Amino acid sequence: MALDFSGITKVVEALIPWDTVCIASPSGGQPVFDTTTGQYTYPEAQAVYEGPGAVQTAGTPAEVVSIPGVNLPWAPETRSKYRLLTPVAAPVAEKDMLVTVVQIHPGGDLALLGRQWRVQDPGGAATINVLRVTALDQIQQTRQAGA
Repeated sequence: MALDFSGITKVVEALIPWDTVCIASPSGGQPVFDTTTGQYTYPEAQAVYEGPGAVQTAGTPAEVVSIPGVNLPWAPETRSKYRLLTPVAAPVAEKDMLVTVVQIHPGGDLALLGRQWRVQDPGGAATINVLRVTALDQIQQTRQAGA
C-alpha cells in the first residue's frame, strides 16, 4: 500500500512565508567590453524557475576556506551556508545555478534583496519529501552604501 503525502505537503507549504525566488542557469557566453562604462558585461542568465521559495541560513556559522601560503594571489573566501526551500513541484536546481530573491513576503527580511547565491549541489530528492531543500553558498559582493 502506497502512502499519499500530498495532504501533508499542502499543510507544510501553507505554513511557510514564501518569498519569490528566481533560479537561473548562468550563461556560458563570453563577456563583452562596454567602451562607454569601461566594464565587461556578461550575457544574461537564463531563468529556469521563478516562484515561491524561501532562503534561510543553514544554522551553522560561516567558515573561511583557504589554502595556507602568504604568497598566494587570492584571499581566503568565506563560505556562507544557506539553504533554499521550494515546493516539490518546482524544478530541481542544478549545481552552480544562481538564486536571487526577487520579492519579499509582507514583513519579510529586506536584507535578502540584492544578494545572490550559488547552488552547491543539486536540489535534494527523497522517497518521502514535502519540500525541496537545496544547499546554497552566498556569492560574496560589496553592497552599495545606503542600500
